[in-house]
Amino acid sequence: MPGAGTDSTRPWLEGGPVVVLVEPQLGENIGSAVRAMGNFGLSRLRLVNPREGWPNPKAVTFASGADRILENAEVFPDLRAALADLNFVAAATARERGMQKTVLGADAVATEAVARIAGGENVGLVFGRERTGLYTEEVSLADVILTLPVNPAFASLNLGMAVAVVAYEWFKLASGGALPFQQPDRYPIADKADLLAFFDHVEKELDEALFFRSPEKKPVTIRNIRNIFHRVGLTRQDIATLHGMVAALVEGRRTREERTAARLSGKPKEKPVDEAAGDGEG
Repeated sequence: MPGAGTDSTRPWLEGGPVVVLVEPQLGENIGSAVRAMGNFGLSRLRLVNPREGWPNPKAVTFASGADRILENAEVFPDLRAALADLNFVAAATARERGMQKTVLGADAVATEAVARIAGGENVGLVFGRERTGLYTEEVSLADVILTLPVNPAFASLNLGMAVAVVAYEWFKLASGGALPFQQPDRYPIADKADLLAFFDHVEKELDEALFFRSPEKKPVTIRNIRNIFHRVGLTRQDIATLHGMVAALVEGRRTREERTAARLSGKPKEKPVDEAAGDGEG
């Protein structure tokens, strides 16, 4: 089922490098990898001899709505066949393989992929088995080794996670790092007249509340207060809210003062002591 972040009104992004999964063991992992592909604009999936066969219902469940990638997936009997029409291939591995081959991080592979795809080449990203990864002879078929800066003592990534990291670097570069949305600018920035009126308001009420206890320090304190609000970049809505806050605080203080005065004025007076009381005859 589609997740909370899906939006069927927007165009589905396609293209990018081909993702090749070599002998994936579980449909769940294929689905997770496909979900990551959909997240970051990769649409071409190739499966090499999937262990549980194909199609796989569990892959559909874990793809979380990226069904079109699964529907268009291609299945190959071996890696050589899956790579036949590709011009540049990066093989993902966490282990040093003892071969003279350039080793690149995901960001550098993304840079290479963007340039090559722009030039009309087909680029492939190859990921191995969940338990054993790619065999050395399979890595030898690639142009470069792709690896990630992970904890050397624990470099085992889930298949979906590995695809997600590399796909993210690709999409960040291919999209220019554009975020899908920004906070809408609903309210215009306050002009100086609005700001100065607020300063007059808050400084008057602070004065009445005896906030400025030292006449000598009052000018410096006022400048500091004004600078706090200058740094914020207040909108007109912000100014209106601040006016309301100050007014509420003032009203609350006056209400408390009135209640206190009323309580004190209504307090019963103490009766005068009758010095003769109790002195009469019993």
